[in-house]
Amino acid sequence: MSSRERVLGRVRRALAAAGQDETPYEQAVPRDYLREHGERSVGQTVELLAENLADYRAVVHRCAADALAATIGRLLSEHGSRTVLVPPGLDPRWLAATEAERVPDRAESTAHELDRVDSVVTGCAVAVAETGTIVLDGGPEQGRRRITLVPDHHVCVVRVPDQVVGSVPQALDRLDPARPLTWISGPSATSDIELDRVEGVHGPRTLEVVLVTGPTD
Repeated sequence: MSSRERVLGRVRRALAAAGQDETPYEQAVPRDYLREHGERSVGQTVELLAENLADYRAVVHRCAADALAATIGRLLSEHGSRTVLVPPGLDPRWLAATEAERVPDRAESTAHELDRVDSVVTGCAVAVAETGTIVLDGGPEQGRRRITLVPDHHVCVVRVPDQVVGSVPQALDRLDPARPLTWISGPSATSDIELDRVEGVHGPRTLEVVLVTGPTD
């Protein structure tokens, strides 16, 4: 008898003695934990998000909706971006103030082609204040997962306060688990045994988050 067969045999015997529980999973697992740490106003939640984003070395910008195009244009210009990757559902008005060449999100694009793009601009699904996390779910204004992992510069727009929640449990309520979720807490980084931090290892080296207030449609 192999080790695998022994382990599976022990699992079967343990399950046979446990009996059958027909309770639905949603009811069988208690979810009475705190859904948010403390009570915060909307303004305080947004401030916490900005603070934690900066703590993770993301660069945070704030603007009103009517200044969004100018803000994105300035960020691309300051980065020296000549090309910008564009998700299929991104509002074209967001890029009205930049002369960078638009590169469409195409299924046939190779990793080498994506690596040659200077920047990518996307929206997001939700932003989590307590963890400083931006969540993408592959929606029309976010595009495929890989377009935010290969280019070196990512500009992400977060609608305030509509897309900002306080905690991870609150974020999960808004997300579809069947979608391709990408959780981003700051630019891509890793540290070796000497604690030397290297950024841009498996994602963008620079993450810029624009917190925009007011309707963007």
